[in-house]
Amino acid sequence: MNELKLAAPAKLNLTLDILHRREDGYHDLKMVMTSVDLCDYLTVRLRDDGKIHVRTPGTDLPVGEDNLAGRAARTFFKEIRQAPGVEITIEKHIPSQAGMAGGSSDAAAVLRALRELLRPDLTGRDLEAMGERVGSDVPYCVRGGTALAEGRGERLTDWPGVPPCRIVVCKPEFGLSTPELFGRVQTEKLRFRPDHAAMYAALLRGELSGVAAQLVNVFEEVLTPREAKTIRDIKMRLCRCGAENALMTGSGPTVFGLFQTPEDARRAFEELCPLYRTFLTRPIPGV
Repeated sequence: MNELKLAAPAKLNLTLDILHRREDGYHDLKMVMTSVDLCDYLTVRLRDDGKIHVRTPGTDLPVGEDNLAGRAARTFFKEIRQAPGVEITIEKHIPSQAGMAGGSSDAAAVLRALRELLRPDLTGRDLEAMGERVGSDVPYCVRGGTALAEGRGERLTDWPGVPPCRIVVCKPEFGLSTPELFGRVQTEKLRFRPDHAAMYAALLRGELSGVAAQLVNVFEEVLTPREAKTIRDIKMRLCRCGAENALMTGSGPTVFGLFQTPEDARRAFEELCPLYRTFLTRPIPGV
């Protein structure tokens, strides 16, 4: 076998807290993430020329090792001390620069594919360690499911999954710069932080309303008035359609709402589709 096709699921943040800035310039984070069934699809085919090719048809995303997927392949080859080469084709569905870890999930899928094709003896922990060298969200994307992530995102603890529900995801047209948002944060001035003990308890009970009540992302506090208005408007529309609650995921600007019933979620999807890039999805276990 020299070719594998697989899915790369998007992630959503149920919580995101920024604890403090580290001496290395990064920030220590504490956040709960969950996988959803909105996915990119990758074809990973081994080559025999030692080269790494990445194709993302229909997009202007980087190719080769400028793409996180290509960087993941190079990291894998260095780890196993082989470099047969690989061709990676990515069918994009996860919006870019959306706070949903699309690029990181693609990179994680490449690591999983190369393990199956070349080194099935490698463990998930081995792949997560490789992923840490590629990008902060990649270790989580290797694991998937619902997990608490700490440090830069590399210290992972499996948590109970999100109860069955429907999720409506809305991506505004503008993007947000993750480094710029981090630069706006003054951790001592953050007012609303996640209660992770309460979130864990709600997940353990399988209580969607309890999970929804604990949705907090501190990045929402550092948005400009214009950015905040758009995020607030989307959240209000989702809740008016029946969402238990809504939140911006990651560094945004994508907003999602949690719905108990498919009917309410469908109504929200249909209302928001003309206004934003909108998806109807659901939580899934780890990959």
